[in-house]
Amino acid sequence: MKIADKVFVVTGGGNGIGREVVLGLLNRGARVAAVDLSEAGLAETATLAGAASTRLTTHIVNIADRPAVEKLPDEIVAAHGQVDGLVNVAGIIQRFVRVPDLGFDEIERVMNVNFWGVVNVTKTFLPLLLARPAASLVNVSSMGALVPVPGQSAYGASKAAVKLLTEGLYAELQGTSVAVTVVFPGGVGTNITANSGVGMTGKMAEMAAASGKGAPKVTTAVDAAKQIIDAVEKGSYRVRIGGDARLMDRLSRLMPKRATELIANKMKSLLD
Repeated sequence: MKIADKVFVVTGGGNGIGREVVLGLLNRGARVAAVDLSEAGLAETATLAGAASTRLTTHIVNIADRPAVEKLPDEIVAAHGQVDGLVNVAGIIQRFVRVPDLGFDEIERVMNVNFWGVVNVTKTFLPLLLARPAASLVNVSSMGALVPVPGQSAYGASKAAVKLLTEGLYAELQGTSVAVTVVFPGGVGTNITANSGVGMTGKMAEMAAASGKGAPKVTTAVDAAKQIIDAVEKGSYRVRIGGDARLMDRLSRLMPKRATELIANKMKSLLD
């Protein structure tokens, strides 16, 4: 699928990978409707877009709010005339604690944004995508959907749901004009902890403070976005971002129990 002159809706466009996807699509000549809950984040994205901001519209919407999402197509079509692609990036993590220490409200919040948000946006825009001669649907899952990460079990469950939903859509939409892609980022250098409204405590905070980052090796948001946009152009089925995601993908299929135990042992001390 050619990017230039196409119209894309990008959720999570106010920060992190979503912002870089917006900017990358604009740089390749697309028109973009950036969706995010943060008005300030979207304003910064528009500023960073520079002259290309004439091809950008911003939309302050909570994707977990279905009635609000259902108003978006008319608004975006009025501004851009059509929708050729949808990239669902928006997502949040949970507090870094075990499931018994999570409130039901915290689990529901993660599921509402990460899973139901994707469902809301996908179902709302799919009729527009199906009406185009060529279209792209990209859903961002996570490495945490491939191998369980203790302390992020609810988050992983939400992203595993996105994985299977997207793979189901791929199967159902074969023979249509819509190419479906599922993305599995590993560690990416974003501010998702703060954007999720959670903080690191205990040994996790000590590790981050000592290293100056939350992980020893991460992919940049710019590089992650480039890989996602390249996948749109190629119509890729799966994208694994980072050596960590590729390794966990292989281990989860070849040695699922061993992969689970390996991650659990590495994370155990951080939960104590």
